[in-house]
Amino acid sequence: MAGPLLTAFSGATHYSGSSELGLTAYWVHLLEDAPSSRFKSLIIFGLFNSCWTTLFSVAYVFWIIDGALHGLASIGSSGIWLAITAILWGVFAGLFHNERGDSNCDGAPAISACRQTLAIEAMGWTEMGLCILTLIAACFWVRSSRRNYRGSYYV
Repeated sequence: MAGPLLTAFSGATHYSGSSELGLTAYWVHLLEDAPSSRFKSLIIFGLFNSCWTTLFSVAYVFWIIDGALHGLASIGSSGIWLAITAILWGVFAGLFHNERGDSNCDGAPAISACRQTLAIEAMGWTEMGLCILTLIAACFWVRSSRRNYRGSYYV
């Protein structure tokens, strides 16, 4: 049961990372009008996190689907990858929240800089949560596969 759940969470992490990648790449393009150098640095850090998440989640899903006994697809390495990724997203979202302020964009148009930066922050928190859920699913997968004496490719 945890194997398909792990694949679903990894896929969700990929799609969320891809959407964050598009929005942060757009904001890197708009950095001429950035309010501060810290804001610029955080947007670039978010772009790095998005690239990192998208690349490794795609690779991980392909390794799971392929069934390869690859070292990078093991539960241990995926646990380390997910923990590092969750920490990176937590740091980004927390720092970006402080830089953005507590504005909730009341009265702003539907497509505005305020709402876009709010979406960047929200997707950062979402990525952190998805990484933590994927890590929990991986732990349940290990637990269920150890009870199963038929074995598993990744344990």
